[in-house]
Amino acid sequence: MSGHDLTTPVAQRVVNSFNRQGMMQHLDARLVRADVGEVEIALPYGDKVTQQQGGFHGGAMGALADIAGGYAALTVCPEGMEVTTVEYKINFLSAHQQGELRAVGKVVKSGRRIVVTTAEVFHLDADGKQTLCAVMQQTLVPVAQTY
Repeated sequence: MSGHDLTTPVAQRVVNSFNRQGMMQHLDARLVRADVGEVEIALPYGDKVTQQQGGFHGGAMGALADIAGGYAALTVCPEGMEVTTVEYKINFLSAHQQGELRAVGKVVKSGRRIVVTTAEVFHLDADGKQTLCAVMQQTLVPVAQTY
């Protein structure tokens, strides 16, 4: 996947959880990279992620940002723990069609009770031009892994 190593222990932890995400599978999202404190996820354009005017739907963009930030948080949590989002705020900056979205989630602050992350969502067109289209700030809480 784009030359990124998804076989490291940190990446494998994210891969194992990501593969259980029914929504991400339904939307054809893919994990691009996972490092300590930073995760990138891609979402291709298609009829599963569009709104009525043919652009990427804000709900799909928000879900992608939420997942990227959440998995960034997971990379800094102890084994046996997962995370769940308690809130996020997103700003949509531009609308796009075709190409794909890339969300890059990053940990801002990690604690025992809460983790704060940010995510930037970029649109990549057919020529590889990257445009920032959304920014998100998120609060997560560590919870016991149940699987």
